[in-house]
Amino acid sequence: MESEYKLLGGAMVTLALATATLVVLPYMQLSDLEPPADLKPYSSQQLRGRQQYIDNGCVYCHTQQPRAQQQAPDFSRGWGRAPVAEDYYYDHPHLLGTMRTGPDLLNIGARQPSVDWQLGHLYQPRAYAPGSIMPSYPYLFEVKDKAEEGDKVVHLPPGYEPPGKVVVAKPEALDLVEYLISLDRTYPVPPPPGQEAEAAQSE
Repeated sequence: MESEYKLLGGAMVTLALATATLVVLPYMQLSDLEPPADLKPYSSQQLRGRQQYIDNGCVYCHTQQPRAQQQAPDFSRGWGRAPVAEDYYYDHPHLLGTMRTGPDLLNIGARQPSVDWQLGHLYQPRAYAPGSIMPSYPYLFEVKDKAEEGDKVVHLPPGYEPPGKVVVAKPEALDLVEYLISLDRTYPVPPPPGQEAEAAQSE
């Protein structure tokens, strides 16, 4: 019986330490964060697009967390600097992702700020990246005989346009692209306090 109490006590202590380390301490460290001056709240359209990002499973194949230069070649791939906690200030829930079937998207708005490119890539990824395994999303578009007033026509590379038809983006596609273009965390961020002190001493 005594050994069972010891086992239970050890489990409770381990749980308490894990909770303090993984939940309480990070909360205390991050509770007083302020958003960077260059980071703006999402607009209503961007929030709708963010929901499209979730609903269409983009988070299953793309991360939003480039790794530090000393850890991985993400920066040399053009994916941007390693993020800081403030970069995600307006993100609820966070969409960090765990798989990299496709490239990291935290700075896709800086790498590909063209609405036309983003729409065409959603409609037919292989028109822009031959050999891409990304699925196409034709249900976010409508194929018409002729564009109507207010339609956003998708201009595709030669050979990918439906013969005699036009491809028009639905509101869901426009919202998703607006969200993707908002993903731009290329603004500079100050180094952590410890690194600031080290830099000052080295000078």
